[in-house]
Amino acid sequence: MRIRMNPGDWRNLRQGLLFASPWIIGFLGFTLYPIVSSFIYSLNVFTIMGQSMRWVGLANYKDLIEDPLLWKSLYNTLFMVVLGTPFHIFIAILIALLLNLKLRGMAFYRTIYYLPTIVPVIATSVLWLWIFNPEYGLINSFLGIIGIRGPGWLTDPTLVKPAFILMGVWTIGGTIVIFLAGMQDVPVSQLEAAILDGADWLQRVVYVTLPLLSPVILFNLIMGVIGGFQIFTQAFVMTNGGPLDATLFYALYLYQNAFVFFKMPYASAMAWLLFLVVLLATMIIFRTSARFVYYEGEEKR
Repeated sequence: MRIRMNPGDWRNLRQGLLFASPWIIGFLGFTLYPIVSSFIYSLNVFTIMGQSMRWVGLANYKDLIEDPLLWKSLYNTLFMVVLGTPFHIFIAILIALLLNLKLRGMAFYRTIYYLPTIVPVIATSVLWLWIFNPEYGLINSFLGIIGIRGPGWLTDPTLVKPAFILMGVWTIGGTIVIFLAGMQDVPVSQLEAAILDGADWLQRVVYVTLPLLSPVILFNLIMGVIGGFQIFTQAFVMTNGGPLDATLFYALYLYQNAFVFFKMPYASAMAWLLFLVVLLATMIIFRTSARFVYYEGEEKR
């Protein structure tokens, strides 16, 4: 069926496209073009030093499978995603529950917990370099007071990734705010009904608050997984992949291939592999979310 448009409709369409043109141009030039270019690059071979492009098909993807450092970087990244993301969500929920209490001066405490989120990641990384310093760092100095010799947080391959997870707690203010907003939407009537039934605070949290908060948990879980796969700045500033490649995360290895080793096609193939891994992880979370996510007004499937 052909749609007929009068001159007024054409004028409105033209004006709408004109107003949207800055975004359209930006999307085409800074999003769509790089996406298409990276896919084309991943099927070719060249260096950014001037070598001509040569078609190799899926050879770059084949080399990825045979690269031991890629599997090492993928393991390091999955460690942060699988262990770090649930830990951060748990801490964020716990702090949000405390900040949701009706106490005097609560607005001040909420501000304090959110402030680290607005600090640039590079500044945060430099700060935690001092906190983790084995000689005069804040953590080891405190451990020394109670008679414990602090470890080398950033020099021990077994401790450096847990140290990064611990550091991530510093920047969960945004997640806390989202959870806090979700808790504000929990119906007071259901909490009061639970109180009348004799439920204590913990039981109200487990059987009322958390089920109604499950869509917010799902959102933060997905965002945490996506962010976890892209961890880069902290490792780049603090350890540069060490010690013994223990913090060679996927995004850092991708950066090294592109701008240190000048293997742009290989890095492009890595980027597309990362896209597929993140897409698969997100789909798995969505497909299994019906088991633990409750939407008010819908019957549980």
